[in-house]
Amino acid sequence: MAKKCKVVVVGSFIVDITGFAHRFPKDGETVIGSAIKIGPGGKGSNQATAISRAGADVVMVTKIGSDVLSNIAHEHYAAEGMSRKYIYKTDEVPTGTAFIEVNETTGENRIIAVKGANELLTAEEVAAAEQEIASCDAVLAQLETSDEAVVELFRLARKHGKLIVLNPAPYQPVPQGLFEGVDYLTPNETEAEYYSGIAVNTTEDAERAAEKLLELGAKNIIITLGKKGAFFSDGKTKMLVPTTDLKAVDTTGAGDAFNGGLAVALSEGMDIERAIRFANCTASISVTRKGTSPAMPYRHEIDELLASYYGEKA
Repeated sequence: MAKKCKVVVVGSFIVDITGFAHRFPKDGETVIGSAIKIGPGGKGSNQATAISRAGADVVMVTKIGSDVLSNIAHEHYAAEGMSRKYIYKTDEVPTGTAFIEVNETTGENRIIAVKGANELLTAEEVAAAEQEIASCDAVLAQLETSDEAVVELFRLARKHGKLIVLNPAPYQPVPQGLFEGVDYLTPNETEAEYYSGIAVNTTEDAERAAEKLLELGAKNIIITLGKKGAFFSDGKTKMLVPTTDLKAVDTTGAGDAFNGGLAVALSEGMDIERAIRFANCTASISVTRKGTSPAMPYRHEIDELLASYYGEKA
């Protein structure tokens, strides 16, 4: 393994309440499920967990409520050996919560997320972690927290010359110029369509969407395409990197696993194709398990799949 890198994640912690059933209910219908799970989630926290398990040091900056659900955050970070120094609390609103339906036949999911305390994360709270940012290899953000927190993270990352990765999810209006100077912008097909105006159904569509996204100021675009893999473009080099054929059980945290794996790979200095393969493997393993944060794979698992599927040694 390469040197141990460090990634700062500014993002959400959300408690996932997940129900599993053989199919999704229709409007007004009740379907009997097989199980329900309550556990740690949120795009930011899932990605931070993936980073930690992939072998990097991670600093998570987030905000939770003062309710009973906040205990799940502390228990999770303690169990993972992750720092809780920048886990802020508020009495104003509850801890973020997501209601997730998982189709056990296909592994697909539907999610309603309530951001809760995540929306109250302030620029000042992010700025308190400036020394962590100054000493890291990369920063990673999503759009499940406050705009001001993400803007401040990027300001500090640029000040200290750090790699910036933005997963623009869930899609929503963003502050003008947010994508400018982002080193890696990583939407999925739906998010790419929202920001580019181009429906992404084929590799050719992904290429056209990437061109539009590059015009918004990002330096490199990686559009995740589910079972097809991921499409990369920097305007000159363009490639589709296929993913593995592992059977999915629960796809809920796949994008988060991909982004966490990508942040580690880029921080370790992998070339872009290998970095995407590493991220693909991270995501592929995660979907073979139920849950989000608990489903994130460990480094030895990623390296083993990287070797067996792509023929690459760690």
